Amino acid sequence: MEYIKKAPPQPAAVNQEIQDTVSRIIADVEREGVDAVRRYSEKFDGAAPAEFRLSEADIRSQLATLDEQVTQAIDFSIAQVKHFAEAQRRTLTDFEEETLPGVVIGQKQIPVQAVGAYIPGGRYPILASAVMTVGVPKVAGVGRIVACAPLQRGTGKVNPLQLYGMVHSGADEIYAIGGAQALAAMAFGLEGAPPLEAVDMIVGAGNAYVAEAKRQLFGVVGIDLLAGPTEICILADDSADPEFVAADLLAQAEHGTNSQSVLITTSRALAQAVTQEIDRQLAALPTADAAGASWRDYGEIILVESDEEMLRVSDQVASEHLEVQTQDPDWFLARLSNYGSLFLGRNATVAYGDKGIGTNHVLPTGRAARYTGGLWVGKFIKTVTWQRVSDAANHTVAPPFITMADTEGMVGHADSMRLRVR
Repeated sequence: MEYIKKAPPQPAAVNQEIQDTVSRIIADVEREGVDAVRRYSEKFDGAAPAEFRLSEADIRSQLATLDEQVTQAIDFSIAQVKHFAEAQRRTLTDFEEETLPGVVIGQKQIPVQAVGAYIPGGRYPILASAVMTVGVPKVAGVGRIVACAPLQRGTGKVNPLQLYGMVHSGADEIYAIGGAQALAAMAFGLEGAPPLEAVDMIVGAGNAYVAEAKRQLFGVVGIDLLAGPTEICILADDSADPEFVAADLLAQAEHGTNSQSVLITTSRALAQAVTQEIDRQLAALPTADAAGASWRDYGEIILVESDEEMLRVSDQVASEHLEVQTQDPDWFLARLSNYGSLFLGRNATVAYGDKGIGTNHVLPTGRAARYTGGLWVGKFIKTVTWQRVSDAANHTVAPPFITMADTEGMVGHADSMRLRVR
């Protein structure tokens, strides 16, 4: 393995200042409620509305002037993501089985009752964010979905196109609250008229403060995962088109100055061609300020000797997004283990996944793909179990378990079972 380009060492993603700031915000919102949310909204978003919950009239007025071509594009995204989530939902089934005569054991799928979806502002108003974090729990059968999004600086309003996505994806309540204070508000609830009742689970991407808030609130509520800056890894051989590879690396690099873009290739010629192509494309890219800095500080090109080594290195990288631009992508599909979402062949760009081709774009980063997948309909469903035991079956299952309990010294357990076989 040879590094054609290696990223310099980076500082820790979460520093003490971020941890302390988020901890203070969470404690203040839990203690002071709306007053703390208003104070932090004014501090970080530059304004705080009279009422944080958007009324039906507010929503109608903001959606009235939207460009129909853009809203139709969002509708297309919603349809694709919901269709895939519905297909996933069908794989989650209830069942029961008689495992011994008189012993029936089963499982049941129960949706989470209330979910809070955070819709980030940031550098770009990502229009598919609400589709991924509101539309999917709606398919799962979640009874109440709360969406929170920050006010846009200078307008005092939530981004109207993001608002459209929230409404048409199925949000039941929408609040103009951003940052860590939004997550704390959803976790603890807020008094008001009407009140914001606490949710059971919080999902959605955001900046380092939002990610840290999710980490600190985990346990108070469930979370989807701790997603950091976006990542892409591309596996490519000499059949890949350098222009496609460079464009896909830069597409993720433009997310922000700390996005990771990695090329792993068996072709030195391709590595050199991609390097030149990135320079050429950056010269014409309007978002080159972010993409260029990201590629400079976080971009890597790794040269390997074989497909097998490419596979091993890729699983070590465990990227959020993984593209395979090789002669035989299916060979990698059958063997890869660690990735958030996989994009096979030259036409399957990560950008399609970002905007809503069907799979969810909330995915594991920071090598978390080693142990978890991304957000999907099953994250919003609890698979719970149950059992039923007949009188006759007591005489089958009680004796070995009584022996175990007596051996452990758990007399109460043993006695509760002896009662069934007296």
